[in-house]
Amino acid sequence: MKVRSLKLREAHKSSSSSNGSFCSILWDHQAHHLVTASSSETTISIHDPLLPSNPPKILRHHRDGVTALALSPNSTCLASGSIDHSVKLYKFPSGEFQTNITRFTLPIRVLAFNKSGSILAAAGDDEGIKLINTIDGSIARVLKGHKGPVTGLAFDPNSEYLASIDSIGTVVYWELQSGRVLHTLKGIAPDTGSDLSVMNVLSWSPDGETLAVPGLKNDVVMYDRDTAEKLFSLRGDHVQPICFISWSPNGKYMATSSLDQQILIWDVDKKQDIDRQKFDDRICCMAWKPIGNALAVIAVTGKYGMWESVVPSSMKSPTEDIPSRSKNNNGLLLFDEEEQEPSISGSLSDLGEDSHGESELPSRKRIRKQSVFEEDLDEDVNDELDVFPRTSRKKAYSTHKEHFEKRNGPRSIRKSARTNMQEAFQPGATPVQPGKRRFLCYNMLGTITTMEHDGYSHIEIDFHDTGRGPRVPSMTDYFGFTMAALNENGSVFANPCKGEKNMSSLMYRPFSSWANNSEWSMRFEGEEVKVVALGTSWVAAITSLNVLRIFTEGGLQRHVLSLDGPVVTASGFQDQLAVVTHVSDCLPSNDQMLEFKVFNIAKGTQPLKGRLPLTPGSQLTWFGFSEEGQLSSYDSKGVLRTCTDLYGGSWLPLFSASKEKMSDENYWIVGLNAIKLFCIVCKNPDSFPQVMPKPVLTLLDLKFPLASSDLGAEALENEFMLNNFHISQIQKRMEEMADAGLDTSLLDDESFNIEAAQDRCILRLIASCCNGDKLVRATELVKLLSLEKSMQGAIKLVTKLKLPNLAERFNSILEERLLNETKETPNASHLNSNNSASGGVDAAAFSKASTSTEISEPVIPSSSVKLSVPMFKKKDKSPEVVKLGNELTHKNQNANREVKNTEATNAGTVKNTLLKSSNNQEKVDKAGEVNQEHPQRPSNPFFKSSIK
Repeated sequence: MKVRSLKLREAHKSSSSSNGSFCSILWDHQAHHLVTASSSETTISIHDPLLPSNPPKILRHHRDGVTALALSPNSTCLASGSIDHSVKLYKFPSGEFQTNITRFTLPIRVLAFNKSGSILAAAGDDEGIKLINTIDGSIARVLKGHKGPVTGLAFDPNSEYLASIDSIGTVVYWELQSGRVLHTLKGIAPDTGSDLSVMNVLSWSPDGETLAVPGLKNDVVMYDRDTAEKLFSLRGDHVQPICFISWSPNGKYMATSSLDQQILIWDVDKKQDIDRQKFDDRICCMAWKPIGNALAVIAVTGKYGMWESVVPSSMKSPTEDIPSRSKNNNGLLLFDEEEQEPSISGSLSDLGEDSHGESELPSRKRIRKQSVFEEDLDEDVNDELDVFPRTSRKKAYSTHKEHFEKRNGPRSIRKSARTNMQEAFQPGATPVQPGKRRFLCYNMLGTITTMEHDGYSHIEIDFHDTGRGPRVPSMTDYFGFTMAALNENGSVFANPCKGEKNMSSLMYRPFSSWANNSEWSMRFEGEEVKVVALGTSWVAAITSLNVLRIFTEGGLQRHVLSLDGPVVTASGFQDQLAVVTHVSDCLPSNDQMLEFKVFNIAKGTQPLKGRLPLTPGSQLTWFGFSEEGQLSSYDSKGVLRTCTDLYGGSWLPLFSASKEKMSDENYWIVGLNAIKLFCIVCKNPDSFPQVMPKPVLTLLDLKFPLASSDLGAEALENEFMLNNFHISQIQKRMEEMADAGLDTSLLDDESFNIEAAQDRCILRLIASCCNGDKLVRATELVKLLSLEKSMQGAIKLVTKLKLPNLAERFNSILEERLLNETKETPNASHLNSNNSASGGVDAAAFSKASTSTEISEPVIPSSSVKLSVPMFKKKDKSPEVVKLGNELTHKNQNANREVKNTEATNAGTVKNTLLKSSNNQEKVDKAGEVNQEHPQRPSNPFFKSSIK
């Protein structure tokens, strides 16, 4: 094999030591820059590889030699470690100094970023490994287990393990999610002794399946990712121990440097060397060019150079078929935690070493975790890490305060101007309680809880019905998320501004995805996320700049909208996003001036907008959608309102706590459906629940705040109004589905059931009116009956009550309706059964069997014209309302409860049409009786009843 010579160029002065200095070299991810450093100089050099004769950019911030360099995967942040015990961060490629992110008690020897750049691992002569959160500079964990200076660190590409090696040749596998030691391999690498120009190193293959470590026989040994078992070794013409190894970008090749001043290039699959290069001095660091076929090297003398065409042109390029990996930084530090063991955190002195020993036997294959979150742990988004906050929390707070006052004016002025304006809140969240777990989100689907401990938080996601939602592993939050939203597809988290740069973070975690890296995050500098919301395939965040930011489920920034005022809260349901903002300052009476807007994200429209009604002197405490998609609100005075299309878009008060609760109770709202309000009852003085013990969910009936009726039938009147409300909402949904070309048969059935229940309610109200001598009101009610049998039942009812005048009036109404329907029958027969016309449940809401046409199957026209013809065929099969009328009659007369269905004392005034229609129903009377039994609600209150 021919040995070629390579000319090197001086980057740093050589050390006076006979062994030389340990020097570092690395590329940025686009191969636009080379970065070098030397342990004998305090400077860092940034070179232009295209113009090597140009002087490099020099960074002068350390007070002693630079021993370690690391560049974030998206090449926006450069980290350096030094003999002066400090770790510094810089913007890249500008080289602008950002912060001293941490300090050690002894010199630093190695640095490494994780795949996303959110964690920086640092280690050195004091034997401990610090995992540093690059967002705010906090120490995520400290790992202790080595007995000598740590000289090599490597995050596996799948973000599950960290591998480390020390100067005495011990390798440790660490599990990132818990911080515990998985495997300890003692004495498998050379002991470098006191020679500081030689560092034991190790490196994961790009696919994360293999860990490469220098061996004791001048070779490189490959170890299994999970079991740490020895797989194979690369042994060739090195005659002295290997001091550096570097995988090619595609993992097919490896470069090894040895104390014998040679570099060998290996074909890993074939386990043989394919080229070599001899140097005058020992090469202590190498870096494959990320784009192209070249290898950058630097010697212990501080000289660097470029080895071009490393791999022969006849072989596959080192950058071809690179394993799929995420490409950029999201700045997240979230560890998956399935075990309940406390994490290893704190300072170096806080942790004893007795808990770190040999792990499970290497022969036992460790089962890999395949949860979605672990596969997506460090999902990246193409945003730039332009800034990194300093570690000083006090300084960060003062900077945030200065920024706030600069933008909004002095705090005292703002306070006097808006003393009582309600602050933004997240629906379903409870306040921070030191030392206690709290709810970030509590809705009809599940809960998200968090508890802060030693600078980080432990987050858990649970579903009320475990059969409906996926199992979501818990996670550790180092960002201090204070708000969250949850739906069937995923969860979104956000935190307020943190750090010196006032950076607020937004993170979305899908529960399942066809892609491995579907988790994403965004960061906002000088802009604080106030409220988050989720819907079908979209994520929304409203910020302190009165900006609504809408993202797709995959993280695409889709829309940025300006709002009219400061946000109060927001909620999402399917394609709809509802946002509440302040219109102006409070009134002198301290009443909030709020406005709501509903956005249809899929269509890009704003179908609803208006003032949000509140009880005088109250504040908004909950805002969201019902299970059926009705926009609803709840205020601090205990009034629940729902938005409808009635009267141009009005809010209906469906519940008032003042008429329900005891004096020492408060209702904390979770959600609602068509008939029930779901809440947690809190005893005074508590206004919100605790996570432990698990709160008990209470179901309350929705009730209009009605006036006291002279009939004493408030319950029936409330049922009557609720049924009308439900029917109007179902008809609206049917129209929307019909316009979209969707099948409405399920809604047809639902509407029929509610209409039948409404007729039963009206018959009871008619009986009450008759007993209370409110005959005009009874006549108004009979006009609202929608089913044919209901009319028959009403006639029989008033006949049994010996009210012939009222019976005659009812018959007149019936005759008029029959006449009108007879005229409409020819037109109705030409209607398509899937079409619906305008109209509602009113005085003409009545159906009958047509006798004017002689066909094998009768055409049954509908005067409840919003409902389709097939529904009325079903209606014609329900005789229960007749039986109800008979029952009511005999209750009022205290007579025998058994009445023959064929009896009619006023038969002379009832047309033969009714008799024929009644005969047609005899065959289905038994089937109709089944409909009188109301199905019981499932025991699980979060399981939807037969609505959808």
